[in-house]
Amino acid sequence: MPHPTQVVALLKAQQIRHVRLYDADRGMLVALANTGIQVMVSVPNEQLLGIGQSNSTAANWVSHNVVAHYPATNITAICVGSEVFTAVPNAASVLVNAMKFIQSALVASNLDRQIKVSTPLSSSIILDSFPPSQAFFNKTWNPVLIPMLNFLQSTGSHLMLNIYPYYDYMQSNGVIPLDYALLKPLAPNKEAVDANTLVHYSNVFDAMIDATYFAMDFLNFTNVPVMVTETGWPSKGDSNEPDATLDNANTYNSNLIRHVLNKTGTPKHPGIAVSTYIYELYNEDLKPGPVSEKNWGLFNANGEPVYILHLTGSGLVLANDTTNQTYCTAKQGADPKMLQAALDWACGPGKVDCSAMLQGEPCYQPDNVIAHATYAFNSYYNQMGKAPGTCDFNGVAAITTTNPSHGTCVFPGSTGRMNGTMVNITAPSMNSTSAAPSARDLYNLGSTNFLVLLRVLICSIVFL
Repeated sequence: MPHPTQVVALLKAQQIRHVRLYDADRGMLVALANTGIQVMVSVPNEQLLGIGQSNSTAANWVSHNVVAHYPATNITAICVGSEVFTAVPNAASVLVNAMKFIQSALVASNLDRQIKVSTPLSSSIILDSFPPSQAFFNKTWNPVLIPMLNFLQSTGSHLMLNIYPYYDYMQSNGVIPLDYALLKPLAPNKEAVDANTLVHYSNVFDAMIDATYFAMDFLNFTNVPVMVTETGWPSKGDSNEPDATLDNANTYNSNLIRHVLNKTGTPKHPGIAVSTYIYELYNEDLKPGPVSEKNWGLFNANGEPVYILHLTGSGLVLANDTTNQTYCTAKQGADPKMLQAALDWACGPGKVDCSAMLQGEPCYQPDNVIAHATYAFNSYYNQMGKAPGTCDFNGVAAITTTNPSHGTCVFPGSTGRMNGTMVNITAPSMNSTSAAPSARDLYNLGSTNFLVLLRVLICSIVFL
């Protein structure tokens, strides 16, 4: 996996302003210093029992992992464990104590206003999630949930929730339509209707968030906001995971980004954007389990984008890699007459210098309309600063991360990368608690900038 400084270089290139670490790796925290990136650190589940049973252990953890780095590293939240009820239920009895002990250590350091404490929960603890108005938490956990919600309410913290419509869809035995899980636009008669409130739901994501609010209402907690700390869709799966595809992953994350940035909120809380982290930044090729478990990332470990996000209505926009190397090419199978017309426009009114395609020049061969159109389209795309909508040409062009340069024909914008292979960033040595940290990243969607969750192990995206 990339060195911490390479991870931070990617975050900066992506303009990611928030990141969640699944631990408190020193190398990552040092690399994130003086970047302005807001950081969520985590108490790993394996440390939960010790911290939940000892105030001094909690104070020591905060001293070494928070106070030692703040404010150079802009730590804004601490996640105490992750999906504790389902992952390590034996530690659930000390979870609230651990949160309180961490909070006490922050108070002692005068950091409790700047840094909030919470714990990410699996959405599976919500039973009967549809209709949302009837949802309630698994009552087995009420002895822990009620004091936890009291803590979150008193400290002004979020209830952190991990939502995976992919798993809801897979486990529904056909009850949940794929388009409903992917946040695709639905006709009103295709939307799910809460029979109690008559509210229409067009996607699993909104329904699950509202189910969480109703479940809190059931316990008389009405002012604890929900933050989605993990969501996403795998881009590859086993033979029994046919819907884990590049196209579906692209569709889900692109639709999610648009949905959150539109600040439409949910039917229960309209107009209030839900801060959301997209799981994850990097694929994890060594992670055990089915193929899908290895393929939730937006990037491979070398920084190469796994797919191009459809973020605008006019063409394709890449989740840019650290060198911003994208190219505009003619679509295979496009109508030759439309390609020729677009080529003529680019070399005429588009003011592209097409001299490199003249006979005897480096880009004359191969002498066909697709090759020549690709050169012209890419030249125009670069000439226009790769602005959204400048690689469309009436639908016969598309953005790619593969460099179309060949032989002595070098395409504009191809510096530092050939044929989809990214040049590695050299990184200075750094003392880190993880020799080969791996980052699991999510984009947090809240307002206008990408945010990311990182998991730093040897192995979650947010707009604000």
